Amino acid sequence: ELESADGQLSHETRKRLALAAFRHTAEYDSMISRAWSGQEEGPFPQELGVTLSRVQSLRYGENPHQKAALYSPSGKTAFTQLHGKELSYNNILDAAGTWDAVCEFSGPAAVIFKHVTPCGMAVGASLKEAFDKAWACDPLSAFGGVLAFNQPVDKDIAEILSKRFVEVITAPDFSSEALALLKQKPNVRLLVRAEPPTRALQLRSVGDEVLATEPDRLTFGDAMKVVSQAQPSPQEEAALRFAWTACKHVRSNAIVLAGPDATVGIGAGQMSRVDAVHMASVKFKTWERDNPKPSVLVMASDAFFPFRDSVDAAAHVGVSAIIQPGGSVKDPEVIAAADEKGLAMVFTGMRHFKH
Repeated sequence: ELESADGQLSHETRKRLALAAFRHTAEYDSMISRAWSGQEEGPFPQELGVTLSRVQSLRYGENPHQKAALYSPSGKTAFTQLHGKELSYNNILDAAGTWDAVCEFSGPAAVIFKHVTPCGMAVGASLKEAFDKAWACDPLSAFGGVLAFNQPVDKDIAEILSKRFVEVITAPDFSSEALALLKQKPNVRLLVRAEPPTRALQLRSVGDEVLATEPDRLTFGDAMKVVSQAQPSPQEEAALRFAWTACKHVRSNAIVLAGPDATVGIGAGQMSRVDAVHMASVKFKTWERDNPKPSVLVMASDAFFPFRDSVDAAAHVGVSAIIQPGGSVKDPEVIAAADEKGLAMVFTGMRHFKH
């Protein structure tokens, strides 16, 4: 423009460049303010300055008639898209949820989400074993789901996935053979994400306000104790730990039925806790028709039981051990129900609501 306009810039160009300069200096000042506020005022300063840069426009928002975009403090995404259609608002929510969940596990793990809640989670001796178990939890819901793996996707997994309808697959990496297979599906979105989530604060808009909370990083506290007469066996204890970890990522009210290393029934997003138990039980009964009986069946609840009805319902489907936070005024009644049914019950002393 300088050359074509004899060394002059138009008013619109000067305005655009000034805006870029002010944004740059404002971000620098904001970085200083955030750093000093964190030192002096802790994680929740009197004023929370957040500067976000648009990373990309999205296919659409929560619904097709809504526009949407992705913003980031760094101006970069936490993932790299290798293939597939443009991401939507819902794709990113689900992909973030699956990644948060799968990063809980150190061994090979697979997680499947639908509408921001798990419909299958499993660990295994191999990634394929973990995926097969996760998909088996609820194949109907897994159709069109969003997947995450905590290890690179190889050819064996890709061959299976190439025959399934899934929306998004997130993993630390994809082998060249896996990419060649999955790229034959033009629409599936392949995302690479290498690091576990590290955000300091979780922000959520509420009308014109913003809620800020620490992320729910802890899974197990220091207050775990067996409160029933029956003691969980080593296998039940391992299954309880898995179920509790899975339950942390399910929308409240949340109930998870699990075997030693996989979910077999998930009750999510219910207003009544016992209804969540009934939903998980229905899912388990469907799972049971197509899979061998699990060596143990345990139940996890993201919050305490207000009545004994959930324990009675769990015993009815064959649950042998339950893990829950405890803390209800009806705890004695709930524990008595577990003793009456011969179930082991563990209190964690830690709630995991998710909304």
